[in-house]
Amino acid sequence: YGSIKENAFVRTASQPVSTFGADVDTASYANVRRIIESGTEVPAGAVRLEELVNYFRYEDPRPAPGQPFGVRMETAECPWEPGHRLMKISLCTRDVAPAARPPANLVFLVDVSGSMDEKNKLPLVKKGLQILADGLRPEDRIAMVTYAGNSGLALAPTSGAQKSTIRRAIRQLDAGGSTNGGQGIELAYRMASEHFIRGGVNRVILATDGDFNVGVTDQSELERLITGKAKSGVFLSVLGFGMGNLKDSTLEMLADKGNGNYAYIDSAEEARKVLEADAGGTLLTVAKDVKLQVQWNPAAAQRYRLLGYENRIMASEDFANDRRDSGDMGAGQHVTVLYQYEPGTARAGTLATLNIRHKLPESDTSTMVGFTCSAGGTVPFAEASDDFRFAAAVTSFGLLL
Repeated sequence: YGSIKENAFVRTASQPVSTFGADVDTASYANVRRIIESGTEVPAGAVRLEELVNYFRYEDPRPAPGQPFGVRMETAECPWEPGHRLMKISLCTRDVAPAARPPANLVFLVDVSGSMDEKNKLPLVKKGLQILADGLRPEDRIAMVTYAGNSGLALAPTSGAQKSTIRRAIRQLDAGGSTNGGQGIELAYRMASEHFIRGGVNRVILATDGDFNVGVTDQSELERLITGKAKSGVFLSVLGFGMGNLKDSTLEMLADKGNGNYAYIDSAEEARKVLEADAGGTLLTVAKDVKLQVQWNPAAAQRYRLLGYENRIMASEDFANDRRDSGDMGAGQHVTVLYQYEPGTARAGTLATLNIRHKLPESDTSTMVGFTCSAGGTVPFAEASDDFRFAAAVTSFGLLL
């Protein structure tokens, strides 16, 4: 795991602007749950607050017609710090029914190295791939690349109508050998690019424990490799499996640089959640490079801190810089953000202004929308909405861990 340094409080008068990228990853929650259920101590680096909170679905407002996001901002007393308050920001993208989803060009990139030869790794990968394959339509296309010491094409691009062919290829997956992840990534992106569907869903889905030990093994080299591939218009989903040698920080980085998302799968139920119930968000990107910028009113908040999103923070000038990469959001996905703040003297007017930038998946130019939160709307914690209290509880749990 990587190290996480919690965001500190900053004085609003000296730093009134907070800028960061959206994050819809959920891996940390599923992984932390697995660690707790195993009876072992949770490493601090495994706990990413935003991934704990964003694992759950909330009753956020849907976008109005023609708008990219539904947004709600609300405040209440902070339950763990008397005298402090919390501001909750929620945004939600439009949902897309499975039948209305554009055609998909998917390439499964499956780690079949020796480290995957455990019951909670490759057998679980195969179950997950079968769940996703069962939801494919005739207009969808799927290929499967495997990699160990060498990479190979286990399934040539195949119509989603050919279920028996796809199932047979999944059943034949077998583990053994060292892990040349870089070579597999190259072949998977080549397959996706050669069969690119303009206006469709073009995505590589990497299933691995992240233990790359042959070929491109250095994290900075992997980062450069994936950053270059992301420019092709092919997005990346990363599915982490297993324990012991799970390379969590590597997998999170790959998803971040690959314009994608990172989920951890520890059971058939979690596979069904990620690859069936949440398939729209997992596969179909509707908002690219989503950035949030909060402008605080120093009269209404003396100081504040962002809870989580430590590795998504960016300089304020990068907010309007369209060359600066950021997090992507899929169809029907939610991003929930909590700030803890110490109130100032103002009890009316504006507490904070929220600006959100995003690009359409096929565009390189961002657009911006803005919202405000009133300084006078704070309620006792017990009177806050169910979603507010639940998100605060999950955050409190994460802070304790």
